[in-house]
Amino acid sequence: MPTPHQQAEAQLTAYALSLPETDLAPGWTDTRYLRVRSKGFAVFGDKGEAPDALTLTFKLPISYEMIQDLPFVRQGSPWYRQYKWAIAHFGPDDDILAELDTLKGWLRQSYVAMAPKALGRLLTESGA
Repeated sequence: MPTPHQQAEAQLTAYALSLPETDLAPGWTDTRYLRVRSKGFAVFGDKGEAPDALTLTFKLPISYEMIQDLPFVRQGSPWYRQYKWAIAHFGPDDDILAELDTLKGWLRQSYVAMAPKALGRLLTESGA
């Protein structure tokens, strides 16, 4: 039976793949990389991560500053901070399923930030 973290990743991946022109590619080490027209907009996983944990990385140009005090947000390197890439980490005791709507919103924001403008506009105009 999949862990809640694996269930969340499956649901978030399905949501992301429903966005126009996205695909899932292997990342580095143990990560999975979501792309729009070959530009990464989210990363799932981290090196050596346990099955009952999940790390997610998103580009959040709008809400980056607002989310820094959330208990599951980790401080990234100066590069991550400069370019507003946020890292969310959920350990074994964290209820990741309770945060699915938030994480879907972050996927959407990251997609719009990284997608070609015409694709990003499709999403923002449709409200999907």
